[in-house]
Amino acid sequence: MAVKTEVLFVVEESAEGGYIASGVGVDIVTEADTLAQLRHNVREAVECHFDDAQPPRLMRLHFVRDEVLAV
Repeated sequence: MAVKTEVLFVVEESAEGGYIASGVGVDIVTEADTLAQLRHNVREAVECHFDDAQPPRLMRLHFVRDEVLAV
């Protein structure tokens, strides 16, 4: 199995407030009230997920924001 060098997370604003980060291609989801806490939680979740293996060196956060325009 190849070693992952990067994990991509899609970050969305939660309906209840805060943020949700979902891993792409890995089964990792975490949430937080602030961006600083989300960054911390993502690092911690990646370390836990890759417990026995070498964790990826990079964690990329891709922010998605929907805007609705009405006429």
